[in-house]
Amino acid sequence: MATLAESSQASPLAQRLIDAAIDQFAEAGFAGASTRQIARASGTNMSSITYHFGSKEGLYLACADYIAEQIGAVHRPLHEHIRRNPPADIDTARTYLLALMENFARFMLAPQSERLSQFIAREQQRPTEAFERIYARVMAPVLETALDLVTIVRPSLDEDARRALVMNCIGMALVLRLARACVSRVMQVEDIDSATAEALIASLRRSALTLLSEGPIP
Repeated sequence: MATLAESSQASPLAQRLIDAAIDQFAEAGFAGASTRQIARASGTNMSSITYHFGSKEGLYLACADYIAEQIGAVHRPLHEHIRRNPPADIDTARTYLLALMENFARFMLAPQSERLSQFIAREQQRPTEAFERIYARVMAPVLETALDLVTIVRPSLDEDARRALVMNCIGMALVLRLARACVSRVMQVEDIDSATAEALIASLRRSALTLLSEGPIP
């Protein structure tokens, strides 16, 4: 069965409602967001929310489905390539891991990730069904692939240590968006331009190589 977001994609009005709702939910959370303001920002009335999504909760979950699809579109090609072409050696597994991290870091630095990340950050603090949908559709597949790769790259680690390593690597990329103001301040820039972004990604890569190396960095 199609999700609410998928079944509503043919309707420009439904998409406008989702776009406006993501901004409202990201800013005020589910409880604080106003369906009246969402409808007004979409150029329609509140009955349109009921018509397309059934309720405020239905709209919220449609936003989660849409966010999962948008993030999935960024990560799916690389993830599917890795699944179709499993690594035959440690070097290839390490290369795949670094590519996953860089892909994620670039998405975190991209302007379009801001509003999506704000929505997800609220769900991280107080998870609801919306988080479960995003996690199942986007996060879990990528994290499990990363864990499989770490198992090849760092075979001496036990499972808990491998999972912790994956989260450390992902955390280095997450901070680029979730602590963006702090990152800008430390890097002494008003905003993160392309040169600063490349410097951050290069540093992230070096740090990841250290974590992923049993001995000297290759």
